[in-house]
Amino acid sequence: MKPVLQAVLHRPDIWSGDSLAQPEDGIASGFPELDAALPGGGWPRGGFSELILERQGIGELRLVLPALAGLSRENREVIFVSPPHIPYAPALVQHGIALSRFLWIRVYDPKDKLWAAEQALRSGSCGAVLCWLPTLTERIARRLQSAAEAGKTWGVQFTAADRAADACPAPLRMRLSSADRKLQVRVIKRRGGGWVAPISLNVASNVDHVVDLSTFS
Repeated sequence: MKPVLQAVLHRPDIWSGDSLAQPEDGIASGFPELDAALPGGGWPRGGFSELILERQGIGELRLVLPALAGLSRENREVIFVSPPHIPYAPALVQHGIALSRFLWIRVYDPKDKLWAAEQALRSGSCGAVLCWLPTLTERIARRLQSAAEAGKTWGVQFTAADRAADACPAPLRMRLSSADRKLQVRVIKRRGGGWVAPISLNVASNVDHVVDLSTFS
């Protein structure tokens, strides 16, 4: 290999197509096997994720609660934009989320939901913004990803399986299902590409206090 080309390939801002993209840092998910599959070793800080659900209430909130608790300990705001059910405050507290850092935004018009999510992501004051938008089109996903990058915020969209698009520009996409009393996670898209074996997570045993989260998951 010529010296000039070798020098270029060793630059930190050059990415090789056969390597997993590595952001500066990730938000620890609380599940080591999941972190090992995610670029940066965790949820993307300054990136948008789409979680495609087999159905509601299979443990999707338990999957993200450890990361939300970590952000709360960093004194970062955690925002829910139009969740399908009223958040259950005692469960959030028992999972380590300070209510003083938690904000629940309830709006009904899809345009208002998108506006609220985009502004929260772009603000730079939030650690995470969780969204339940009716659909995630390519245009909406690009807007939310741009806002997440600008605010260095972790964004999450929960999408019903029957409303998920075949292609979406969100940098991280996962399909979640339930089997054998565990949450099955299949990474279908991540930065850097590459196939990831399905991951089976015991989400209930991963938290210190197992409480009833059926209010919203």
